[in-house]
Amino acid sequence: MQDLLDSALQRIQASATAEELEAVRVEVLGRKGVLAQLSKDMGKLTAEERAARGKFINTAKQSLEGAYEALKSRFESDALAKRLDSEWLDLTVPSSSAPLPATGPGSLHPITQIQWEIEDLFRSLGFSVLDGPEVETEHHNFDALNIPPDHPARDMQDTFWLEGHHLLRTHTSPVQVRGMEKLGPPLRMIAPGRVFRNESVDASHEHTFYQLEGMMIDRNVSVGNLTFFMKTLLSEIFKREVTVRLRPGFFPFVEPGFELDIECLICGGSGCPVCKQSGWVELLPCGLVNPHVLRMSGIDPNEWNGFAFGLGLTRLVMMRYAIDDIRWLQSGDLRFLRQF
Repeated sequence: MQDLLDSALQRIQASATAEELEAVRVEVLGRKGVLAQLSKDMGKLTAEERAARGKFINTAKQSLEGAYEALKSRFESDALAKRLDSEWLDLTVPSSSAPLPATGPGSLHPITQIQWEIEDLFRSLGFSVLDGPEVETEHHNFDALNIPPDHPARDMQDTFWLEGHHLLRTHTSPVQVRGMEKLGPPLRMIAPGRVFRNESVDASHEHTFYQLEGMMIDRNVSVGNLTFFMKTLLSEIFKREVTVRLRPGFFPFVEPGFELDIECLICGGSGCPVCKQSGWVELLPCGLVNPHVLRMSGIDPNEWNGFAFGLGLTRLVMMRYAIDDIRWLQSGDLRFLRQF
């Protein structure tokens, strides 16, 4: 039996390839291999012979498996090294000069362009640019913004709910809550980002789009401060005077609340699919921060107050570039994107 073990070890160690090694393993250690055949005759042996053979088989199996695993690891390391050598790519080498279709420098998405413009504007006004998670808690997305449990915004028709009271954020307002909790007053911040709504897709609605929230918390903040910043924002983005209207609006996290609408720049107010034939596009809900919202974030409303606004960044881009269908923005169509 020792000769059998020595022969098997020599065959394993002499394997020149991984495939050859695997064939030897099957022949020696497989279900129908040499060691398996030795085990079949155990019933014909005496007790002492069975004990001796069993001990030999176990020792042989450990020795053969050890030799097999060692050589297998070496083959795998060699194969990995060869693959790395063959697939290695020097990213610093200039691209081939051979002509390729549609080659050339990339460009920023129009949403990114407008977002960066707004960020630069508000930084110049002393605002910080904050970010937050897209998978939010129910507390930050609803509770801390004074949105009650029976509010329709919590329904499945508007919200993508996940497990454990988590959800895909329906607005970027939770970043305002996190900003108040972490930084405290005085606070000037904006929060651009992607949001999600369980809505039917059409020319003016998407299930995934972009917003930009803004907030200022200080002493003696008024609607006049809010109006100044909103007019400054719109004049900088559109590079011209635009017609707006301010009307009362209800939002649980502001009191009083307003809807700032902009005259549709696609149709000039005559009516089109983007403005739903109304001539106006809801662009900027805003208002003074509800004292209850301040209190839930650990801020004393008797000492501090402020304003907040939520800007439809995707709709703003559509107005800026006269895009008549929101679906173009996430289509990935290079013919569309190359225009910007």
